[in-house]
Amino acid sequence: MGLLRNGAYWRWSAGVQLMRLPNAMAPLAFTMLTTATTGSYRLGGVMMAVFVVAELVGAVPAGRLLDRIGVARGLVLLLLTVAAGFAAVAVLADAGNQVALLVVAVVPGLASGGLSGGFRALLAGTVDASDLPRAISIDVMILESVLIAGPALVAVLGGPFWPLVVMAVACLLSAGLVPKRQATPKHAERSDVPLKACVPWLACMFTVGLLLATIEVATLPLVQRLGAPAGMSALVMAVLCGASIAGNAAYAWRNASGDARVLLGGFVVGGTIVAVNLGWVGLIAGVVLVGLCTGPLVTTALVNLQALLPESRRSEGFSVTYTVQATGFGLGSLAVGVLPLWMSPLFGVVAAAATCGMLTGRARRAVVGTVSVTS
Repeated sequence: MGLLRNGAYWRWSAGVQLMRLPNAMAPLAFTMLTTATTGSYRLGGVMMAVFVVAELVGAVPAGRLLDRIGVARGLVLLLLTVAAGFAAVAVLADAGNQVALLVVAVVPGLASGGLSGGFRALLAGTVDASDLPRAISIDVMILESVLIAGPALVAVLGGPFWPLVVMAVACLLSAGLVPKRQATPKHAERSDVPLKACVPWLACMFTVGLLLATIEVATLPLVQRLGAPAGMSALVMAVLCGASIAGNAAYAWRNASGDARVLLGGFVVGGTIVAVNLGWVGLIAGVVLVGLCTGPLVTTALVNLQALLPESRRSEGFSVTYTVQATGFGLGSLAVGVLPLWMSPLFGVVAAAATCGMLTGRARRAVVGTVSVTS
């Protein structure tokens, strides 16, 4: 495989995983920090909420900044800002100033908003178009490991301040790995985004976040509904992650995006099975089906979006994409908290069905479920 011998891709991958590591560490790191310094674990939760909201608010402005000044240079600037923000959080926590702590948590949040979109925009210049589906699939597989490793690393480090130090260092290392080869930034050219064509693919990303949240957040009540001990929720999460990795591996091997309508159909069936109480067989079958479809659906949506987004607005476009997915995850989490258990996964099912309908209605126009990436 040419991709496996592409040093530029693995440099990009190392940089993007180091960029993601602080976000995976942040929830537990903030909680440990505030518990040790103020005696309030709740303050850590509020800090994380402030961080996430700032991330969402900053996504579009940060993406526009990257497109204007150059993605590589802008990523280095944002990563240095995030590193400084995490260091400031540690210093202010040691001083015990709770109000200032919440204010300063906004800084790394705002700067982080454009990082995922910026790195994703750089991928187009790092791999050949023919290798793009495989590159995204491998990246999503590695992301699963980062999401698991982040909290584990916080637990291993111990102490309230060391996780923040590691988070800041990870950002600095990521800045050093940002690929430097890219197109000249577009100052005068401001191409329009074909919004109507992008909507179905953004809806795919929203659906992924929405349905995953209603399963991941609800693993504990789902197993308790079956009369199982709380520890069995870890088994359900392991099955979900394993199925997602398997789905990504299959797509990485095929090196092609798929028919999003088929994958969304898998979401509809899998989410419905999870919603109704069919015992352990039903729960595991539904979780496996959702997991198998998750990575391939993300890959398909991102490949199609890259084909649609003008080069001069890719950082902004991908920042919006990840914000849409995060919004879906947030709404899914909220649904678990306020709705009956059987009802919350159905929101993801309805979203998947509606998105499938959109793609079917546009099946003979522009980009549909399958995109050729050989040209």
